[in-house]
Amino acid sequence: MTDSAAAPVRDEDAFDVARMHEWLQAHAGPAYRSDLLPEVRQFAGGASNLTYLLRYPNGSESDSGAQPIPELVLRRPPAGTKARGAHDIGREYRIQAAIADAFDLVPTMVAHCADPEVLGSEFYVMERVQGVIPRRDLPPELGLTPAQTGELCRHVVDVLVRLHSIDVEVAGLGWLGKGQGYVARQVDGWITRMHGAATEDLGDWTGIEAWLRDHQPDDVATCLIHNDFRLDNLVLDRDDPLRVVGVLDWEMATLGDPLMDLGSALAYWVEAGDDEVFQQFRRQPSSAPGMWTRDEIVAYYCQQMGFTLTPGQWLFYEVFGLYRVAVIAQQIWYRFVHGQTSNPAYGVFGAAVGYLEQRCRSRVG
Repeated sequence: MTDSAAAPVRDEDAFDVARMHEWLQAHAGPAYRSDLLPEVRQFAGGASNLTYLLRYPNGSESDSGAQPIPELVLRRPPAGTKARGAHDIGREYRIQAAIADAFDLVPTMVAHCADPEVLGSEFYVMERVQGVIPRRDLPPELGLTPAQTGELCRHVVDVLVRLHSIDVEVAGLGWLGKGQGYVARQVDGWITRMHGAATEDLGDWTGIEAWLRDHQPDDVATCLIHNDFRLDNLVLDRDDPLRVVGVLDWEMATLGDPLMDLGSALAYWVEAGDDEVFQQFRRQPSSAPGMWTRDEIVAYYCQQMGFTLTPGQWLFYEVFGLYRVAVIAQQIWYRFVHGQTSNPAYGVFGAAVGYLEQRCRSRVG
């Protein structure tokens, strides 16, 4: 997260800083305690949980010694009606805390507050991962050549492979799983979410939904999946930008089918050769010279994981990924239409859902 990504807190997303600080002093470790209030700014990225930067004044020291208090990040859900099971901040906190020993790319967890009386909602605080987040375009100061960009892409896929290889029983994450049938549950669940967020301008998705039900495969495996794995949820080392040092935004992580995770990730992967409208969806530098294509990523990932997958078999995961993005966009559009958020960035989400309907339809015939 760069400082430029943090702006003054929007009025609708403001909270009582003094009350939050008082709670944190009582529940965080000595390394995070101070008599001074932090400066609070809001990160603009993301369209789900709200994310804030907490920065203590220069020269403030923790109770544990002369070390300054590290920059912190606070996560909390947005106001308004939420889909059942969405925005579970406590779950997000517990997952990251559980895998910290096996996967050192998660941020350091500081404290979790389940009491909505403190800020009006559940929240948690973690240390900020210092580095560069590759947002819409690669920062020019990184000076990456196309060959280096391709190497970065390989490292990113390697991180996903590593994540999918975590021993979830050793990590104590068995409570996340519901057993076999993840693919079927996801198809049913996302269709239900789409209908629950319907607005008057929602198109006709019945044919696409029927195709997903008819073509769903069995689970290929069960592992920890991130469910929002994108370049703009990764942090790169400032001195070695080919190295990933952090993976952020674990809200939707669970135990499930790894190919579903890959399909969801690549639904956001806009290539240089994609049509003009889809180019407008790009929020990560996936079309930069040297970046791999979706097909190249699938081939490399399957080779590393030992999966055999034909293009025809991959089609289901591609269509599901696009449908899932459409549902997420529709849920946000629903909030915008009903005045639950005034963020102007959400004003185009209705049109985005319509485009994704056509993109899915072009794939299923």
